[in-house]
Amino acid sequence: MLLEKDNIQIENKGLTIGKVKEQIQLFKDGLPFVNLESAATSDNGILKLSNDEKQHLIELFDVRRNENSILKFVPASGAATRMFKSLFKFIETFNPEKETLNAYINREKESNLSLFFVGLEKFPFYGIVKQEMKRYYADSESFSTDEQRLYFVKTMLDSDKLNYGFFPKGLLPFHTYKGHIATAFEEHLFEAALYASSNNKAHLHFTISERYKNIFDDEFKRIQDIVERKTNTKFYISFSYQKESTDTIAVTPENKPFRLEDGSLLFRPSGHGALLQNLNEQDADIIFIKNIDNVVVFKYEREVANYKKALAGLLVSLQKKAFDYLRQLENESITENSLIIVAEFLSNKLNTKISTEFEKYSKKYQIEYLRSKLNRPIRVCGMVKNEGEPGGGPFWVKDESGQISLQIVESAQINKRDKRQKDILKNATHFNPVDLVCGIKDYRGNRFDLEQFVDPKTAFITMKTKTGKELKALELPGLWNGSMANWNTIFVEVPLITFNPVKTVTDLLKPTHQIK
Repeated sequence: MLLEKDNIQIENKGLTIGKVKEQIQLFKDGLPFVNLESAATSDNGILKLSNDEKQHLIELFDVRRNENSILKFVPASGAATRMFKSLFKFIETFNPEKETLNAYINREKESNLSLFFVGLEKFPFYGIVKQEMKRYYADSESFSTDEQRLYFVKTMLDSDKLNYGFFPKGLLPFHTYKGHIATAFEEHLFEAALYASSNNKAHLHFTISERYKNIFDDEFKRIQDIVERKTNTKFYISFSYQKESTDTIAVTPENKPFRLEDGSLLFRPSGHGALLQNLNEQDADIIFIKNIDNVVVFKYEREVANYKKALAGLLVSLQKKAFDYLRQLENESITENSLIIVAEFLSNKLNTKISTEFEKYSKKYQIEYLRSKLNRPIRVCGMVKNEGEPGGGPFWVKDESGQISLQIVESAQINKRDKRQKDILKNATHFNPVDLVCGIKDYRGNRFDLEQFVDPKTAFITMKTKTGKELKALELPGLWNGSMANWNTIFVEVPLITFNPVKTVTDLLKPTHQIK
């Protein structure tokens, strides 16, 4: 199936022929759905902290933070295109000479568009767009109201004007303050000073598209002095790009390599699971992971930061105990009673299901078994209560060998035709806001190779099109899904205030993105 020229193309991408053949085989064999055992809930896999417990963990983290190197890892490669989906459609299909804006909104059932225009002056980019609009449409003041709105959106989105739809989301105007407008990138710096800094230094790593590197650099230079002065923190910013070697081959519906018009193979970016390689290159004791668009205006930042610190305090506390136990397990004269204490810690604190055969194992194998379960990366994940429809989130999952573990599962991984699986999904009480604190080093201070803890069978196959032809695409196991399947996992309930993504532009009108 692969030609000599294909082999050269594969090697030039940093892939191997064996890896590409494995990917093609995955398309042929298909990928299994996950096997949900039950939803993780407040009394079954999700820890609910009392106010006293939360305060204790915050104080613990504050005491210990300067002993640790800390990094905030922010996936930030996405353009803002999806934020403006209904607005792109609006400028393509609305004709003010043929119908009114209200008639268009009613006909298209575009409630988001209606909300956009009602809140127009509250958007942080309102003044910028109005100014640019005068430059491009000198007589815009004489336009009808509906025409003005159309040309406002055109000024925002047209590629020869502000071109916001193709901006990196992290560099769009997000929040309006007295005297300046802040981007999501800037808000991440202010947040990092509160919880992701040690010794008055904050290290942030953003995964971005390479073409945006200069714009991010310019934005940092523009705000660096102000943010450092206001936070009394020195910032160190690094960037990386999704590697070409993580791209996956596309195939036809018949599972043959999909070829472009010039006969070359088509490779596609493989989703956020590809960022595991970027994460694997980081070196810090504690890593916070949070998406670029999940930020709040300043008045809510301290409340959000306190929950981050509580999660980090829990990580520090559990990691210390795990490390102490791992050192004890190095001593072969460890008592049976001590082995039981380690097993109970794994079961009660790290949500590890201990084999029912454990007591029958020889002492030597018991030690080996406990070491293998304990000596893993660890993640503490905030989970938010479902306010709307149930979706993907925290579940107990049974793997092919019958092992049950806590996992973050996307709804696309669940077989909704299976009544039992569908019922478990329906009973989900929480969802995953991508709010993680990670420990990626072992008890000797060495970094784990994170690639060793992936479940490759949690990849996704999706249908796409290219030049009008159907194709199958492969996404790697998600960064916080299958890529972390074999980490030690703790889920903690956090409030909705910690989850403020901007998926559509009208999300910027929510209270957590507004000063007043």
